[in-house]
Amino acid sequence: MTVQAKICGINTAPTLDAAVGSGAAFVGFVFYPPSPRCVTTEEAAKLCARVPASVRRVGLIVDEGDERIGAILEACKLDMLQLHGAEPPDRTAYIRAKFGLPVMKAISIAAEGDAGLARPYESVADWLLFDAKPPKQKAGQAKPLPGGNARTFDWTLLSGHRWSIPWMLSGGLHKDNVREAVRIAGADTVDVSSGVEDKPGRKNIVKIREFLETCAKI
Repeated sequence: MTVQAKICGINTAPTLDAAVGSGAAFVGFVFYPPSPRCVTTEEAAKLCARVPASVRRVGLIVDEGDERIGAILEACKLDMLQLHGAEPPDRTAYIRAKFGLPVMKAISIAAEGDAGLARPYESVADWLLFDAKPPKQKAGQAKPLPGGNARTFDWTLLSGHRWSIPWMLSGGLHKDNVREAVRIAGADTVDVSSGVEDKPGRKNIVKIREFLETCAKI
C-alpha cells in the first residue's frame, strides 16, 4: 500500500517544488500568524500558482472569521480549507457551505475517548485530521500552537476506529516512525510539518524527499 502524504507549512518555492516533485498528494499553507510557518496571502498566491492540478492545495486556518477567510480565498487558489482551531460542527458546516470548498477538521488526541470527538464532524466535513493535543500553556510563555509541535500521541487510540469520510494522521511524524504509525493507527494518508524541518518554519528539501519516499514504500 502506498500511503498518501501532505506536506504542511510550506513557505518557499524550493520546498514546494521538492514536495510536488517527490509525490506529495497535498501541500499545506498556514494562515495562522503566530505560527513560524505562516505565509501572507501574497506569498501563498505565488506558491499556489506553482502547484499542478494533480496536487491539492490546503489552507490551514485557526478560528478565523468570514472576512479573513474570504480575503484568503480571493487571493489564493485553494482546493480545501483545514480548520485547526476549536471550530464546532455548526461553524464547520457554515464555512463549508458559505465558501464552497471541501473542509478538513483537525481533532486533538491525547487520551481514550478523544477520537470520538470526531463523530459530530463526519456529516459536516469532507476530511478529518487527527493530531496530537498541544502542550498546556505555561505561565509567562506564549500560547502553544494548535499543531506543528513535533508531538506524537498514542496511535492505538485510533486503532480499530472507522470513519465515514477520509482522514489523515498527523503529529510528530517523520521518516523513521511513519511506517509504524500507519501500521498501528490504520491510516492511509499522513500529514507532516515539523518532521521535515531543520527548525520550526524552515523545511528541509532532503527530509521532504526522504519522508515521501518512505511513504511510497509502505
